[in-house]
Amino acid sequence: MDQRVKPEALCHSQSLFAVMDALGSSPSGFSGEQAERQRQQFGSNVLPMAPPPSWWQRLLSQFQNVLIYVLLVSAVISALMGHFVDAGVIIAVVLANAIVGLVQEGKAETALRAIMSMTRTHSMVIRDGRLVSMDSAELVPGDVVWLQAGDRVPADVRLYDVKDLQCDESALTGEAQPVSKFNGVLEPDTLLAERSNMAYMGTMVTFGVAHGVVVATGLHTEIGKISHMVGQVQLPETPLQKQLARFARQLTTAILLVCVFTIVLGMLLHDYSLKEMFQAAIGIAVSAIPEGLPAIVTIALAIGVQRMAARNALVRRLPAVEVLGSVDVICSDKTGTLTANAMTAREVFTDQKAYRVSGEGYCPKGEISLLDSTDSVTSGNDPVLSCASEIAFLCNDARTSQEEGNWLLVGDPTEGALLTMAKKAGIEEQATSKRWPRADELPFASERRYMATLHTSTQGARLMVKGAPERLLQFASAALSERGEVDVDHQRWQVEIERFAQQGMRVMALAYRDFSEKPLGLDYADAEQNLVLVALVGISDPPRPEAISSIQDCHAAGIRVKMITGDNPITAAAIGREMGLNTSKVMTGAELDELNPEELGEIAEQVDVFARTSPANKLQLVSAIQRWRHVVAMTGDGVNDAPALRKADIGVAMGEKGTDAAKEAADFVLTNDNFSTIASAVAEGRAVYDNIIKSIIFILPTSLAESLVIFSAIMMGLVMPVTPAQVLWINMITTVTLALVLGFEQPEADIMARPPRPYGQSMISKELVFRMVLVGGLGASVVFGLFDYYLDSGASLELARTVAVNTLVMIEVLYLFNCRFLHQGIFGRHFLKGIQPTLWALFAIVLIQGVFSYLPISQRLFGLASMQWIDWVIVLVCSSPILFLVELEKWIQRGLRPAKAALSPATQA
Repeated sequence: MDQRVKPEALCHSQSLFAVMDALGSSPSGFSGEQAERQRQQFGSNVLPMAPPPSWWQRLLSQFQNVLIYVLLVSAVISALMGHFVDAGVIIAVVLANAIVGLVQEGKAETALRAIMSMTRTHSMVIRDGRLVSMDSAELVPGDVVWLQAGDRVPADVRLYDVKDLQCDESALTGEAQPVSKFNGVLEPDTLLAERSNMAYMGTMVTFGVAHGVVVATGLHTEIGKISHMVGQVQLPETPLQKQLARFARQLTTAILLVCVFTIVLGMLLHDYSLKEMFQAAIGIAVSAIPEGLPAIVTIALAIGVQRMAARNALVRRLPAVEVLGSVDVICSDKTGTLTANAMTAREVFTDQKAYRVSGEGYCPKGEISLLDSTDSVTSGNDPVLSCASEIAFLCNDARTSQEEGNWLLVGDPTEGALLTMAKKAGIEEQATSKRWPRADELPFASERRYMATLHTSTQGARLMVKGAPERLLQFASAALSERGEVDVDHQRWQVEIERFAQQGMRVMALAYRDFSEKPLGLDYADAEQNLVLVALVGISDPPRPEAISSIQDCHAAGIRVKMITGDNPITAAAIGREMGLNTSKVMTGAELDELNPEELGEIAEQVDVFARTSPANKLQLVSAIQRWRHVVAMTGDGVNDAPALRKADIGVAMGEKGTDAAKEAADFVLTNDNFSTIASAVAEGRAVYDNIIKSIIFILPTSLAESLVIFSAIMMGLVMPVTPAQVLWINMITTVTLALVLGFEQPEADIMARPPRPYGQSMISKELVFRMVLVGGLGASVVFGLFDYYLDSGASLELARTVAVNTLVMIEVLYLFNCRFLHQGIFGRHFLKGIQPTLWALFAIVLIQGVFSYLPISQRLFGLASMQWIDWVIVLVCSSPILFLVELEKWIQRGLRPAKAALSPATQA
């Protein structure tokens, strides 16, 4: 078979004869035998899907963390030393952490692997000289297909015999308005969104009919190329994963150094044996390693997943929960993301008045008011608006209906916008249809650019016309005003047409012509003279109101929003201005293609609105912004957004109107298609990170206190106040239980008033180091002091150690209150906000610690003794200074830095 025309060839720039000749095809199509030969050469018309990872692959991925490796090594060492209980507990924690992550990710994955649903359709194909219906998967290059309104285009098709064909290509190109098609030949460098003689797989036919020859199938289609591009993009490591890995390396290094230092000094200063020092080093390691941290991180993320689900955000990958909290740039598609992806009449202009239309989409809820007034206007009290509404309603073939709360359109989106505008004006649909029944029509023709319908009444007949304003203005001999029919001020109407166009709106004109009697035969000549111009209607895909306020929230939170769309520059600039974006410069995809990587990086950093972009352009922009050390979120709903969604640090797809390709590539799916959900998710992501930091800032200082107690005893050649087994009890039971509570904390009041945390920051910061020294040093001193006091008072070693253990626990309990708020003090009304989990944890710890301290079997296993009530009073009084000293430290920190600075202990050192 001759392969002179390959799927990647520029078929739009070749004649239909050349395309068919190269494919060995003709208008009569293929025979079954010819089609089979083509299929053997080109394959089936399907997009291959990579199989989802198996459960065991997803389980193994949960262990790919340096801190997990450290814990596993600790477990092995503990087992080798004969501490099998310690080793078993650590292994149990690691497995619990992995199972939680596995289950959570499995739930999110089940509903989203459906990219093939876009392409598995049935098509009308000419085979063996007959028009037959067949599975689109059986199409081959050279097949001749028949397209009509309502069809999903089954492959990439070169069109011919086009009759007023229009296609909705928003999912592929981002073009908000249906694209009119024609038969001609285009220039080779014509942009994808402007190839009007082509129809592409996955797009929708909204109007008209056409024949076409299939020129590309499967992976060779434009959607197939995007699918391949998505597969080539590697999932980025999340900021939290990078920080935890760095934190684990730093912590591991520090612990190893301390252990080596302890062994060397112990042997040199006190002549301890290597075995004794090795056991002591294990005790220090056990006390210093935060065994419960991986589980705490996983559970904090899982809590974030549940909270985000309540806010209409479905999370596909568990680590992605926190990423939104670190995002400082959001790249957003326009159509269907920032806008409703539903054409809406937004302004109406008549000879004397200008009106504003509220509401969006095809829902008839909304009002029409004068531009300079907020008072609503209806067709009942405005005769010119009444006439315009009648034309918009009657010269119209679209229909809208409500299903499950959503308003759906059957027909052309522009006609749907006019129909909805008429309903908002209060038109009486049944009465109007009865008063003006349709008698004849002139269907829309692309070369004439208008549609006309003839309606009869008892007074005569009226021709109602809608179409391109420059055409109807040419045919108009009068304009309708409140005074009746007046002369047309062509210059004034032209100014309004240009004003609408500059705002990125599609302009439709409405006009009529009265006949005293019904014409014998309706002709286009009847509509091209003596028209009375009634109104201009500006139609566009409007910004979502909640998206505008959400962008303002993002700006206040230090997050920059960029719009990357396949729509035309004028529309993109107009929407960008309404959104509050910087539109001083708008770059197109063609201009981006001419830049070198350095220039692209500078433009990506400076410009906020990009138009006429291809999927490759979107991918390049996201990559360029990431190279400037930004954490990037990408939002979108179309196939053309999929590569960038996968490349971004966090991909956010629309769940209602989004394509399956976009959902497949994304980390988040917004079930309500609402951009404002992103701002809520950012706040939740920041809260998740805050809660993880709270857990770390709680665990490390208390772990340091435990380690210092053991280290100090070894260095001074004294009896250890606590044993390794007692330390492991505190770490695995008390510390983990209390730290888990911090994962439930609500977002702090200033969560969205802070700038995003710096790129690449470390979890171990100056503030954290100072807090570790303060709490660790003071805690160790208190424990050592009480231990020595009891021994000097003649108490048994068991009682002294019991007091030391419970002092460490009490310090943790009091210090937990400090850690509930990273920035605020605890003394205030906000202290009670969300305190219930903390109270339940304290109740559990008191109960568990009481059993631990007084149960005979635990006393024998852990070397404890019963305490009297006075001992508890001493423990409480000696532990309480921690609470007040940490609050003093937080007060000093607040005074040293601006109120809106990132006061988190995670701030980079």
